[in-house]
Amino acid sequence: MSVYVLIPAAGSGSRFGSATKKQYLELNGQPILAHTIRLFNQSPRVDAIYLMAPEDEIGFCRRELVERYDFEKVRDVVRGGEERQMSVYNGLKACCARPDDIILIHDGVRPLLHPSLISETIRQAETDGACLVAVPARDTLKEVENGRVVATPERRRFWQAQTPQAFRYQVILKGHEKAREEGFLGTDDASLVERLGVPVTVVEGSCFNIKITTPEDLKIAEALEALLKEQACT
Repeated sequence: MSVYVLIPAAGSGSRFGSATKKQYLELNGQPILAHTIRLFNQSPRVDAIYLMAPEDEIGFCRRELVERYDFEKVRDVVRGGEERQMSVYNGLKACCARPDDIILIHDGVRPLLHPSLISETIRQAETDGACLVAVPARDTLKEVENGRVVATPERRRFWQAQTPQAFRYQVILKGHEKAREEGFLGTDDASLVERLGVPVTVVEGSCFNIKITTPEDLKIAEALEALLKEQACT
């Protein structure tokens, strides 16, 4: 059994408001995407990594990320799609995994994932076939329509999904193919598997595992990384 990691990094980053796409912005001296790739490149459980990037950025990614930082587990940089879901599908087709191999899908702009969560999601996917990292909702949730609260759901039932999300190859490929056939666009990969009726197990994540989508997120990530380094030295 092999473990493949798919890292979609084909987004435009329009919400960030920068001329440079957010995945290439520097986090403490290196591109955010380089930090993310390194997490999996250093994991002994990971066999191969595939990046999904815009077609006109494939050469840049190979040169400025894969070669520059010597990420030897990156097997290819694959053409991304207009939507994240399309990019992941392209990666699934490119990796040529076997049915029972494990596929991890992780956002390119989540650079602070703890290594233990990589191992845990792999173990859980081996056992259950599908899992995702998530954290319990901390704040009170309100259901709102037309600017007015219509309900206050019970918070303990709600979790905020993160990545990585891990699946047996045959499971996630089937989920993507069914979605393509039916024109369904999900907000994450787990939602495509849920539509198959396959249970998805939750692995509790960390509040450090943030997705960088705004300039404020980048400032927070810089502070969190400094804190993680300080904790590692004590």
